[in-house]
Amino acid sequence: QLQASGGGLVQAGDSLRLSCAASGRILSNYGMGWFRQAPGKERDFVAAISWTGSRLYYADSVKGRFTISRDNAKNTAYLQMNSLKPEDTAVYYCAATRSDWSASYRISNTYDYWGQGTLVTVSS
Repeated sequence: QLQASGGGLVQAGDSLRLSCAASGRILSNYGMGWFRQAPGKERDFVAAISWTGSRLYYADSVKGRFTISRDNAKNTAYLQMNSLKPEDTAVYYCAATRSDWSASYRISNTYDYWGQGTLVTVSS
């Protein structure tokens, strides 16, 4: 129901935009999040956005470089990633929840629906 796309192989300093499209479900009432999982590591929070887009949250490691956004008319959320670093290499997952996640947006168990992940590889 969530389809993440836009990953690829880039060089350090490059940009990518990930998309998360919903099918069979309207995202306008859902909080959205992006997580990432590097090889051999746990899944980490990256960014989150409220269903109105008025509240944005970022992990410290991506603050100032990544921007989360959404277009409810297109039923799609985005993650614009600039100034990419090799340590950003991971599989990126989008997630959605209708719960009030204002106190738990960093926690993966908060989210009810997940995309399949898209691989981002940043070479040095």
